[in-house]
Order: sequence, then structure tokens, then C-alpha cells
Amino acid sequence: MNNTSRGRLLKHAFALLLTLCSNHIASAEVVPVPLTVKAEKIEAAKPRNVVFILSDDHRYDAMSFMGHPLAKTPHMDAMAKNGAHLKNAFVTTSLCSPSRASILTGLYTFRHRVIDNQRAVPDGTLFFPQYLQKAGYKTGFIGKWHMGHANDDPRPGFDFWFSFKGQGQYYPPGPQYTINDNGKRVPQDGYITPLLTRKAIEFLEQQTDRDKPFFLYLSHKAVHDPFTPEPKYKDSLKDQPYEFPASSELLKDNLKNRPRWLLDQRNSWHGMDFALHTGQSVEGFYKRYCEALRSVDDSIGAVVQQLKMMGIYEETLVIYMGDNGFMFGEHGLFDKRVAYETSSRVPMLMQCPAIIKGGTVVEEVVANIDIAPTVMQAMGLKKPPHMDGQSFLPLAQLPPAQRETIPWRDYFLYVYYWEQNYPQTPTHFCLRGDQYKYTTYYGLWDTDELFDIKADPKEQNNLIYDPALAKTKQQMQSRLYEMMEELGGMEIPMNPPRGRQQNKRLRSRDGVKGADFPEAMVVDEPLREIK
Repeated sequence: MNNTSRGRLLKHAFALLLTLCSNHIASAEVVPVPLTVKAEKIEAAKPRNVVFILSDDHRYDAMSFMGHPLAKTPHMDAMAKNGAHLKNAFVTTSLCSPSRASILTGLYTFRHRVIDNQRAVPDGTLFFPQYLQKAGYKTGFIGKWHMGHANDDPRPGFDFWFSFKGQGQYYPPGPQYTINDNGKRVPQDGYITPLLTRKAIEFLEQQTDRDKPFFLYLSHKAVHDPFTPEPKYKDSLKDQPYEFPASSELLKDNLKNRPRWLLDQRNSWHGMDFALHTGQSVEGFYKRYCEALRSVDDSIGAVVQQLKMMGIYEETLVIYMGDNGFMFGEHGLFDKRVAYETSSRVPMLMQCPAIIKGGTVVEEVVANIDIAPTVMQAMGLKKPPHMDGQSFLPLAQLPPAQRETIPWRDYFLYVYYWEQNYPQTPTHFCLRGDQYKYTTYYGLWDTDELFDIKADPKEQNNLIYDPALAKTKQQMQSRLYEMMEELGGMEIPMNPPRGRQQNKRLRSRDGVKGADFPEAMVVDEPLREIK
């Protein structure tokens, strides 16, 4: 591409992004999800092929180009080198099904109402691939759907379907175990990650009509627990040195004003002292996790190689993302769900050599709700007005100096709704700005949290009781509820309990008593006298 062509492209992208952002900001009312699918094409746009690859529980920093001590990810590194690293990517709820529903709908959790991992998507939900189908594009879904455990039937919006029930299995648990292959029951052929990769390549090989764009959604089970590496990578990190994060320090008192639920959760299914109720070291889990990640990285490499063999590598947009983060000792926790950075932040990479310059770094906060508008724009379709997200494609195309002048989100909203299955984590709402991050734990007699994420990126110094930041706290709280109201999130969605309750504690690790109240909430003298 010559400089003149690239200049025209950047000018067009800049104008389009201004339009997209202006429309988003000007819309104060939530647009209801329509009853029918109407695909509107962007005038004069060139529809591109898109491959979207999703992994499970991949934390934002577990890539070797980021200096991670355990992760080995040469193909992810290549994507960052040849395309863009969206370094501040987040999910609106750090949990498999809610995050996947936000990806497929472009909606916040309280709008699509998939609030846990137990239910199917409500009737009437629209998935963005339905718009792609309506426009005449070929679509394929391969891998983990995980919105409801009941069945693995093909879902609306996909021409090609290869999936399994619920979480799926790394290895088939028995000879009767089967996967849905385009409506037929077939045995699972060995370890799941390369199997899904082979099916993805099968779909790609079928796309012989160069005038008909396609969308491939490759959704891996890995690296969800139980972390099970492919045999060739098993124990490859066993003897690697490892240090626990500083935030894993056991707090015997509560002088740091941390929430009681947080300190109590350390000894739980989702805590580092009783992780998955095993009592095993988090270090071993972490190493197996990074070993299993190697196969996901191999999958990316195989898909990219297939695009090269088909002669469509340069023009195809490839996006890689994790569905949520994961903690291995941060804040004393294990797993996700919470608003802390290591839980809510995810890896995101994007490449398309024809339109994205290699080595691009996008600093702006992007989210899972932005995937649908981004894919649709790349494929030449307008974003439906009911979606909450925005396309971030132009951010990766524009030079940093121009990106800074365009409107983008000032605050990022995070929500999580309490599950009876895992009662350790409360309902909470979080507002993340450029400098400060405010989280309220709804309905608990406990402390909220305010962090200066610029000065304290590991979120260790709770500033909620700092008199100098009282105004900041109030402003953040007010803006949080304003955004919730603007976006239609002021009602808490609820579901009847379903599934097992993992509510046990280990006696030998201070499992009998609860944590101390935050120091700032305790007084030594009465505060008032009634006469």
C-alpha cells in the first residue's frame, strides 16, 4: 500500500470514527433490542474476512512479549509485532457466560441478562453473526459456547457449527462422549485444542468463493481449569522458578482497610489457601495453566498459516482475545469474577497487514462489548443502534496523535452479580477512569474501594477513607450510578439458584473465624449521646 492510499484510508477511518463516537455519545437513551435482524451496509466499504479467536481465562499479562516469567507465546508475540496490541482491554463481567454473551450481543450484562454460567441465553437475544448472515456472509462457530449446559445445538447466526455442552472436556471422558458436528453426534478425537484448530482449518478450506466474505469464531476451552496441558507441553515448566505476587501477602489484621469479604475469600474455593477446595499450591496450577496456553498459541499460528496458504493473509482481520482474566494469588485470590485488574483485564491482539501497521499499540480502554461493532464494521456493516459497544478498528488504524483528539469512553463500567454457587464474591459495581477506580460492594456491611490506578496499579492502597479524596469518591460514585441509569442497569437481574454451592473453608488455615473489620470502620468511643 503506498503512502497516498494509506493517507486516504486514515482520513476515511478518522471521519468514520468521529461519526461513530458522536452517535454513541449523543444517544442518552437505551435503544431496545429489535425483534428482527436488519443488516445495513456501510456505503463504499470493502467487506473483509474476519477470524475471531477466543480463549478462556487468559490473563492480560500472560504473553511472552510482555515479559511474563512462565508464558511462552511466539504466535501471540507475532500478532503484536505484525499488528496491534490493545493493551487496555477489559470485560464488563469477568465470568465465562456473561462475557461471551457481551461479545456476541454487544450489550452490557444487565441488558443481555446472562448473569451466571448456569442459564441459556434468554429468548429473543440477537447475536451479531445473524447480521452477517443476513448480509450474505458465511459464518462458522467452533468450540466452547457455554451459555447454558443443557445442549450443544447449533445457535442462530452460524452456517458451520462444531461445539459441545457446557465447559466441555480436555479429553473425552469415555467412549460415549460426543460433540455436535453440524447437527451430527461425533466422538471427541483426542485433546480438545488441536481438534478445534483442525475444525477451524476445515471451515477455512471451504471458503473458496473470494467474492463472499466469511466470519470464523474459534472459541477455545483452554485455559480453563482443570488446567490440562497437551502431552508435549506437560511438565515443561515444572522446575521453572516462580515468585508469588506481593499482593498475595497474608493480612492478619485489617489496617489496610480491605473488604472483609476479600480477606475471607482467601480461604475458599476461589482463594489461594483453599483453591478449588484442594489445598494445593497455586504455583502448580499456574504452571499447568501456562503449559496449556502453549496449545492455544499453536492454534493461532496454525490459523494464520492457513490464511497465508489461501493467499488471504494480508486482507483478513484476525482478532485474539481472552474471555476474562485470572488471578493466581493476587489479593490472595484464585479465579476471576472480581473487578480487580488481573481479573477484569484481558489480552487483545489484532492484525490485518493491509490496514493496520505492525507494532501498533492502542492505549484506549476497549471492551468485549466492542467486538460486535468492530467485526461488523470490518465486514462493511453498520452497528445496530441497540448495541452498547463501539468499533475500535479505527483506533488501530490511526496514528497516536490523531487518536488522542477523538472522543472515546472516559469511564469503563464493570458489574458482577452474586451467585449462590460461589457465595464468596458479592454483587459489585465498578467505575474505572483514567486515574481512579471506584468499586462498591452492593448490600454488604463492608468497605468500598477507591484506587489510584496510575500510582497504585496493583490496587493495594484503598483510598476510600482519605479525606483529601472525599470529593473524588463522591464524584465517582455519582457517575457510576448515572451511567448505570443511562445504560439501563439500575435493576439487579436475579435467577433462582442452580448448581452446587462451593461454600467451604479449611479449618487449619484460620477457617473458623471471619476477617477483622476495616480499621477505619472501628471506633474507640461512642459517637453520640441520646438524652
